Amino acid sequence: MNRAITDESRLPAVREASLGGGAPPVPPRPLIGQSWHRARLHGLDPDTGRPHPPPLPAEEIEHRRHVSPLGGLLPELREGLAAIVDVQRHLMAVTDGEGRLLWREGGAEVLRRADRMGFALGASWTEEAVGTNGIGTALVERRPVQVHSAEHFVRTHHPWTCAAAPLHDPRDGRLLGVVNVSGAAAAFNPATLPLVTAVAKVAEAELRARHWASVERLRTVAAPMLSRLGGRALAVDRDGWTAAVTGTVPVGRVALPKPAQAGPVWLPSLGLCVLEPLPDGWLVRVEETARPELAVNRVVLDLRRPRDWSVTVRGAAGEWSQELSPRHAELLYVLARHPAGRTAAELAADLFGDASRTVTVRAELSRMRRTLAGVLDHRPYRFADGLEVRLLVPSDPAELLPASTAPVVLAARGAAPPR
Repeated sequence: MNRAITDESRLPAVREASLGGGAPPVPPRPLIGQSWHRARLHGLDPDTGRPHPPPLPAEEIEHRRHVSPLGGLLPELREGLAAIVDVQRHLMAVTDGEGRLLWREGGAEVLRRADRMGFALGASWTEEAVGTNGIGTALVERRPVQVHSAEHFVRTHHPWTCAAAPLHDPRDGRLLGVVNVSGAAAAFNPATLPLVTAVAKVAEAELRARHWASVERLRTVAAPMLSRLGGRALAVDRDGWTAAVTGTVPVGRVALPKPAQAGPVWLPSLGLCVLEPLPDGWLVRVEETARPELAVNRVVLDLRRPRDWSVTVRGAAGEWSQELSPRHAELLYVLARHPAGRTAAELAADLFGDASRTVTVRAELSRMRRTLAGVLDHRPYRFADGLEVRLLVPSDPAELLPASTAPVVLAARGAAPPR
């Protein structure tokens, strides 16, 4: 949770001094100071911002609404926020993972004020577009944030306060979007952020319950089929979550290729397999005879985007990709930079500036190795011998993993942001 908001009467002076290179009466909150630093790197003018990028056309908004699982959560979000959202003074907005407004609700007057500020359907509210704000900063930080009045980077946003929380897909951890409550700064309520945070968690729990209900439906179809098969096999849903197994130890999830296709494929956690389609899923038959020529031979770690990072594993039988959490992106970045490997203590120093935090490092790597079996090795931790590892990073070093405070990432950026 964020540290308490700086005394409101001091916020304008804190902002003016911080952005003007002077000594503020008190430092801004670390989250806000780091966001201001990123906004300056994006070339935003603190007084006028920059012209808003054009909003999405109506047909693209409808398409994104249709494919997003968040549309089905709007009733839960409305009900959860009803206790604090005054529709005459506040608006609720839901974005996609790119920070584009897909839904917004509120009274006519507050919506007109939002329109004048560019807070319209289809608009982009990332930090790159409009600087420090609840939506954009929550997307970067991947945690709930509140931005109040003069904490906004652009001066024209100062009459507003906003509280936002990211929404993740429980199936794969993918960032689906943000739920945000905005209103007049004069109507600031310190209970807003805790409520928005709680409502986001309830929404994610609802997505999780719906997912497990679909896995259970697949299990009822697949279990009788698997009981008639010989050898090792699994039935998994389209995201790789296991519904039923035969002849092998159950695993929670199998990393499938993207896109998955029927036929032979090398899966790091299982080896050579054959995929066969099932209703809303796949039958995964494990080949008992290894074929080394189909094994993994290349790994691509892609960190070029500001919010979405992935690792792609390639071999003669195809490829699969896994989206990465911020911590796993940091760990793989270090390993890609150190082909000879790193000890747990070295990784702890790289990530936390504290070589004693080996327990955390080992736990995270244990989770990754369950998915990346055959890709990651240990003693020391490294990419397996014989793999070609390609690291893709932003052309501007300052944009590498923008919310990371890991010493190794800060060093790669060239300078640490203000604290």
